Amino acid sequence: MTIFDRIASQYKLQKPFVVYRKPNENVISGFFQKTKDVFFVDDFTEVGFVFSPFDNSEKATLIPAKESVYYQEALILETSLSCAKNKAFIPDESAKAYHLELVNKAIEQITKKQFQKVVVSRREAVPLSNFALLESFKKLLQIYPNAFGYIWFHPEIGLWMGATPETLLSLSEDRFKTMSLAGTQVYNGSTVVSWQSKELEEQALVTRFIASQIKEIAVHLKTSEKETIKAGNLLHLKTQISGKLLSGRSNLKILLNALHPTPAVCGFPRLQTKKFILQNENYQRTFYTGFLGELNVRRGSIDSEDSSLFVNLRCMEIKNNKALLYVGGGITKDSDAEKEWDETVSKSAVMKAIL
Repeated sequence: MTIFDRIASQYKLQKPFVVYRKPNENVISGFFQKTKDVFFVDDFTEVGFVFSPFDNSEKATLIPAKESVYYQEALILETSLSCAKNKAFIPDESAKAYHLELVNKAIEQITKKQFQKVVVSRREAVPLSNFALLESFKKLLQIYPNAFGYIWFHPEIGLWMGATPETLLSLSEDRFKTMSLAGTQVYNGSTVVSWQSKELEEQALVTRFIASQIKEIAVHLKTSEKETIKAGNLLHLKTQISGKLLSGRSNLKILLNALHPTPAVCGFPRLQTKKFILQNENYQRTFYTGFLGELNVRRGSIDSEDSSLFVNLRCMEIKNNKALLYVGGGITKDSDAEKEWDETVSKSAVMKAIL
């Protein structure tokens, strides 16, 4: 029985599970929970797979290792999988009008110096007919090999799938890595591109925020040069940040509270922009722009417990015969509402390609 067979069996039984493939790896892993109970994270010393919402005042969900069966195997995909390109799902005009209004409202608040940057988003519903769960997940893994690809299910919470390019945190013992990811362009065959001041400012702001947030709980901080990376059909600016966590993993909860949500998914300053998002977006993000991944998982014979957490971008929720796609973008004083709308359309194509 392959791990895909186990997905089908567990989903039929309506029991919780998560199956995932880390970026640029050919191994697929999964936790298959034995019961239908809902578990939450308390202090991030737990072991298992965590799924945390955008709103960090809400509890993070856990598929506990001790309540699950864990499987890992080599990833083998059929070469016959065909993926849609530029599938013609057109969002309605009212959705566009609302998003343009939201972006302009954000720009107005920035002009009034209420905050420097805010990330606004939208949810797009795509009707589904004859949705093939396993086939869509396999397509996702096939066409986005450099992303964290996952499928997550709990009968009390929902069914999510995504391919995110952004690491929130990798922690091994007391050594950690995180990244600043911001700015977006459509990939047109080359990663050698020119970035405008808006994207450069946005990415620098995220980098400064992360360094400032962790300077009191970490030492030996190192910041890499920014680089352009490809994620699906898009390009982003990325800077890597690494260091040593004071007091080891006992500070993991403090570190996560310091990082999440970053300006890359919320804004700056954080409290003001989070309030703006919660009051002005016309839906609840739930797990979109939250984070997910392995929490304190021991690797084979290696005597260490590692956490590998990713920001939940380029994702969708399957609900009531619809795929709910979540997309957004960073708004600064130099933003243009029409261009911001076009960026969300480009981002939505990542998930539409597997439907």
